Amino acid sequence: MRSVAVLLLAFSVFADDRADVLKSMDTQSDRWGKISRQIWEFAEVGYKEVRSSNLLKAELKEAGFRIQDNVGAIPTAFTATWGEGKPVIGIMGEYDALPGLSQKDQPSKEALNPGAAGHGCGHNLFGAASAWAAISVKDWMAANKIKGTIRFYGTPAEEGGGGKIYMARAGAFSDADVVLAWHPGSSNGASLGSSLANINAKFRFHGIAAHAAGNPDKGRSSLDALLLTAHCVDMMREHVPQETRIHYVFTKGGEAPNVVPDFAEGYFYARSPSMPVLDQVWERINKCAQAGALGTETRLESELVNSVYNLLPNEPLTRLLDSKLRIVGGLKYSPEERQFAETLVKTFPPSTLTLGSEEQVQPVREETGGGSTDVADVSWVVPTAQFSTATFVPGTPGHSWQSTACAGSSIGRKGMVNAAKVLTLATMDLYQKPDVITAAKSDFDKRRAGNAYKSRVPADRKPPLTYRDK
Repeated sequence: MRSVAVLLLAFSVFADDRADVLKSMDTQSDRWGKISRQIWEFAEVGYKEVRSSNLLKAELKEAGFRIQDNVGAIPTAFTATWGEGKPVIGIMGEYDALPGLSQKDQPSKEALNPGAAGHGCGHNLFGAASAWAAISVKDWMAANKIKGTIRFYGTPAEEGGGGKIYMARAGAFSDADVVLAWHPGSSNGASLGSSLANINAKFRFHGIAAHAAGNPDKGRSSLDALLLTAHCVDMMREHVPQETRIHYVFTKGGEAPNVVPDFAEGYFYARSPSMPVLDQVWERINKCAQAGALGTETRLESELVNSVYNLLPNEPLTRLLDSKLRIVGGLKYSPEERQFAETLVKTFPPSTLTLGSEEQVQPVREETGGGSTDVADVSWVVPTAQFSTATFVPGTPGHSWQSTACAGSSIGRKGMVNAAKVLTLATMDLYQKPDVITAAKSDFDKRRAGNAYKSRVPADRKPPLTYRDK
């Protein structure tokens, strides 16, 4: 009977502990909302997030964390560590914006700064919530003399720049036992699904300029080479596995119609749920570019910009996050937020998500998502799991002016608060329940068995710090 009483008392203290932490976080929500808003206004693209990373570093340093700058030879990548010894629990944060998605925090399309970047993926919320959670956990550890290490990973250039790949290569995750993350979304839920592996590159064609009317026979058009490459890729779409995704943009196509372009550039992406399958698809895309150069008598130069793996799920960590999501719950809109959401929804294409679903926590998802992320590369190095909260109005298209508007609004900030709470509660559990970490490592080993991780980014490749330069 005595042992049962002791267990019940321990459980009560355990529960009260968490309630106190959540109450403390409620008193800080406005402050961290302002931090997320600052990063939203900075709207810095990949590897250019100087002010955003400095803001988060300053908060973490003030809270007593040890800062390591320039991780992986990336000026805007850093780690912030507090505590000593095992376990080492990591929480990842992102803060890069997307080009051309500047938008006011209103439910009608209007750029805040025309032509500028915007947080259409909500990474302003991502970085702030994760840093806040790390500090909240640190405060709890210090107050209760909890042994172990809490570490925040400041990870730049998730949007195509692969910052985490170079951080992992530099050993930033080598001593971590598990890593947690989240991502802004249109719903609340944890995922056991994977993501799409991704390879992307810029194809540059060098031709010969000439007067397009006076002596076109003297010219060799680099734009023709790029057009031919794209046409070959488009014809190839019919003959690849149906889960494959291929997309591209022309970043340079000439200066004047009456001049045969001597330089053209295209930025090509390919994705697949399987990296070995993607390798085969990418080889064929390279042949399309070679054909474009051969058929137009131009010279091809290619630069692999980035490649990320498909996400390796982790069931014990995902179930842990799901359990904390159900404690924290969903969002409740104010009347003003409801009006914002109803107006915004009218601009959406049809969606399976409807208003009201932001109040619910969805079942654990198991299907593969349509996007790609460098979180996946971390998941092949250390047990990793992530979840989403409804920072966007349900049904919001990703990477859109609508998602930028939500990320700067009170709706986005409410989802951010919930995400910070889930991360905090889950991390506290990991320090109190080492068996979850053991189970996570076992699941990691089983899923990775027979599938060695080898990044497609060359080992001597330096971070593409200028990949967003025009």
